[in-house]
Amino acid sequence: MQSLQRILPGLAGIALALGLNAAAQADETCASPYMAKITGQEDFVYVWTLGVEGLGDEQDKLVTVDVNPKSKQYGKVIASLSVGGRNEAHHADFTDDRRFLWAGGLDTNKIFVFDVHSDPSKPKLTRTITTFVADSGGVVGPHSFYALPGRMMITGLSNNKDHGGQTALVEYSNEGEYIATHWMPTDANLQGAVKTGQYADGYNYDVRALPRLNALFTSSFTGWNNYMMDFGKMLQDPQAMQRFGNTAVVWDLQARQPKKVFDVPGAPLELRCAWKPEHKYCFTTTALTSKIWLIHQDGKGEWQAKAVADIGNPKDVPLPVDISISNDDSRLWVNTFMDGKTRLFDISDAFHPKQIFEKTIGAQVNMVSSSWDGKRLYYTSSLLANWDKKGKDDEQYLKLFHWDGKQLKQQFAIDFTQEKLGRAHQMRFGAYSLYSSLAMR
Repeated sequence: MQSLQRILPGLAGIALALGLNAAAQADETCASPYMAKITGQEDFVYVWTLGVEGLGDEQDKLVTVDVNPKSKQYGKVIASLSVGGRNEAHHADFTDDRRFLWAGGLDTNKIFVFDVHSDPSKPKLTRTITTFVADSGGVVGPHSFYALPGRMMITGLSNNKDHGGQTALVEYSNEGEYIATHWMPTDANLQGAVKTGQYADGYNYDVRALPRLNALFTSSFTGWNNYMMDFGKMLQDPQAMQRFGNTAVVWDLQARQPKKVFDVPGAPLELRCAWKPEHKYCFTTTALTSKIWLIHQDGKGEWQAKAVADIGNPKDVPLPVDISISNDDSRLWVNTFMDGKTRLFDISDAFHPKQIFEKTIGAQVNMVSSSWDGKRLYYTSSLLANWDKKGKDDEQYLKLFHWDGKQLKQQFAIDFTQEKLGRAHQMRFGAYSLYSSLAMR
């Protein structure tokens, strides 16, 4: 993995300069097309939050923030539901009917299911799935939750044999019953997929679908051994730095069959797919090589993958993390953890993205969530418990900005450390109007 060997010294230098205590994410426009969406004003933001030892009750929790500007509680925390212990809270998403929010813990492998429709202002924990590893046949680290009709598709990051990166997709019913495990293609078992480059590493991270093209896409990251390791220690460990994914896979959506494995070197993370029916592509960004990649269908209907733009200066390893595509496929927001910046790219020509704006959100930034109309951008700060910065740069927040087409203007900020809540990670939206309309169906 020559690309990682080249950037290892740069990453280590960044870690030392910023004093990291460890060697080293979503929104309506990034939601499943099968899922009911909030296209107007959202009332709430649910923040899946990591517990911090010595802070508050020290537990992971789902934090509810009132974000309706007409409310007297606008910009305030109105509910906080702790789930017990620290599980490495990470990603969460709704079932296709949006009545339940599934949230995972990357360390304990627990999945927490919240009722968000009975009272959207005060979610209730209705089920905890503790059998994920046994159900799946050894998958570890439930990461992305992605709604399919009546089902939840979950990406795993690791396995219980060597806690490395080889892993699978795991499928459950909306009721929480295990359905199937779909292992990622590897050199040892391509499972019928075509290997187009050097790698078939079997790693996984995110999942997205283009149902109109019967296509499912997965990206790749790293296993438990790395994501639970101290960031500084990991950066100094050449073997650990070899244990990052370098692939993206295109699957047959209906058959759950891997079709093509592409080389996408440098840990491709979030996947975001085009909304317009004439657009046949998805974007991802590589954390370690700082590039935007396009996975697209060519004129012959074949899927291809191509690096199409740099993010900042790749030599500085800004560490791209979350991304958000606009509902008209014209813009892509890209967050970079190391410099705390959000960047906006014009992607009206998907093969030639151009940066048109950037702003520093904080000392560190991770997730970005956009309202459907693109006018409101929410940001949170935490990457992983052992990968966040330390000292004064360990900022933990939820921030809302308004976008007027030219500038981001901050509306409010909540200091999650000051509020003794923990490390703010994933965001999802809630609205009274959505559940009122669903109840009438």
